[in-house]
Amino acid sequence: MFRAVALLTLSLGIAQAHDVITTKITWSKEISRLFFKRCASCHREGGAAFSLMTYEEARPWAKAIKEETLERRMPPWNAVKGFGEFKDDRGLTQEEIELISNWVEGGAPEGDPKHLPPAPHPATWQDPAVPAGTAEVVVTSETKLESAARVVAVRAKNLKPGVSAQVVAVRPDGTVEPLLWIYKYDPKFKRTYYYRAPLALPAGTRVEMTPPSAGTLALFTKNPVTTGVH
Repeated sequence: MFRAVALLTLSLGIAQAHDVITTKITWSKEISRLFFKRCASCHREGGAAFSLMTYEEARPWAKAIKEETLERRMPPWNAVKGFGEFKDDRGLTQEEIELISNWVEGGAPEGDPKHLPPAPHPATWQDPAVPAGTAEVVVTSETKLESAARVVAVRAKNLKPGVSAQVVAVRPDGTVEPLLWIYKYDPKFKRTYYYRAPLALPAGTRVEMTPPSAGTLALFTKNPVTTGVH
């Protein structure tokens, strides 16, 4: 869940004997459960990143973890929470972010290990980049759907690194459907976002992107779709 880069070492929260404990939130009760749920797919022994599955492994990174989660750089979800309804949303809730922050600010205590949950058994969670049985429709800020579409997923196609882009679909009746809001796009964490339910977009729907120069997206539809320019 967190990048092991040199700059982060400057903010490592190394435990000290004189740390003052001012919180009842502990690793053993609350934080381990959160990390097992949100971080174990990558941050475990043999995973894609260094392990954070024990108190001894996580405690030296406490302040860096707080910083990365407050800035929503980690977990690497990229999409802004609440803008579009996606399956398997890996972004932390505001309550989870506050829990981590309060634990760190309160001295990051371990608590009693007898309260630890069972070790996690992370599953592969990232869906295929291209949903099976779909057609790919590349859209820009000027795309208009010439035929109806049932959109099941969306993916950054050619977004500029570091850009924050908000993309919506405006139906002919004026209703607006949020498609995706990417915050500070990082190509390393490029992924396909699957909607909880397919989006029904009638012919005449316009795609609008802010800023218009952000790049392109790929919509994956259950049916072939023709497009034009609005």
